[in-house]
Amino acid sequence: MQAPSTGASAVPPGSQPHPLTELGIGGKYRLGRKIGSGSFGDIFLGTNTINGEEVAIKLESVRAKHPQLEYEARVYKSLAGGVGIPFVRYFGVEAGYNCMVLDLLGPSLEDLFNFCGRKFSIKTVLLLADQLLSRIEYIHSKNFIHRDIKPDNFLMGLGKRGNQVNVIDFGLAKKYRDPKTHLHIPYKENKNLTGTARYVSINTHLGVEQSRRDDLESLGYVLMYFCRGSLPWQGLKAATKKQKYDRIMEKKMTTPADHLCRGFPNEFVVYLNYTRSLRFDDKPDYSYLRKIFRDLFIREGFHYDYVFDWTVVKYQQEANERRQNQDE
Repeated sequence: MQAPSTGASAVPPGSQPHPLTELGIGGKYRLGRKIGSGSFGDIFLGTNTINGEEVAIKLESVRAKHPQLEYEARVYKSLAGGVGIPFVRYFGVEAGYNCMVLDLLGPSLEDLFNFCGRKFSIKTVLLLADQLLSRIEYIHSKNFIHRDIKPDNFLMGLGKRGNQVNVIDFGLAKKYRDPKTHLHIPYKENKNLTGTARYVSINTHLGVEQSRRDDLESLGYVLMYFCRGSLPWQGLKAATKKQKYDRIMEKKMTTPADHLCRGFPNEFVVYLNYTRSLRFDDKPDYSYLRKIFRDLFIREGFHYDYVFDWTVVKYQQEANERRQNQDE
């Protein structure tokens, strides 16, 4: 969950504090300021009153039309122990709110993308792709698909784990197979769009039930968004949400992978064509996908030093500040 470093605003002066601020959560967590919002519910900074450790607290009214925080907490528990999966410290109901207490994390990839002027270098994209493929593979190995792969749902860690990508927001996640028998869910059509239209797969637009292939196709669009700065189907205008989704789908379907990835290494075309060629219940070859990007990384002469674009920008900003201070 997100740290305040992302510039999320505090509660405006004079506004009412949250009713849980005075009560405390789970006997030992104190609610602080709001730092963001997920697909369902708001996220607050919290403090463990016993040891002073900062945490993230996600709240949802029990009167919400479709309460799902308890479900999300259960998904987190199913995934517990995986690298880059935040740990749920507490879930309970307090004063009319479902409350989930999680690890506090750093800025999202969307925040960092903005911080870097809305373009990432190939090196940064490949460093991220390697970790993101591993995260998605792990989620799939635990019988779930995420169904909302987007830059806002990937957060960097804090402190010693500042180079680790974490996955959040499992409110839309779904079991795609039986954990005991590994029997895959059946193929279905006429499904409503679940996820974020900018990044969903073509099959999701077409109303097909999602499976492992769709998380990976979405990741392909995220990677190209980072490379290009935007996607060709952004900013399309329409009278209704349905018409807008249809326009996005049409543009996606008529943009071949080699056109989308023009000016960037062919590996991105290979990746997208591979994910789009998978059948509904196919198990993707995650190692093959990681290998294409790792081979490209080495061929480009990059080093696994975890120097991301934002590392460089922060260093330059700090150096400029030091120079200014010396000049004064």
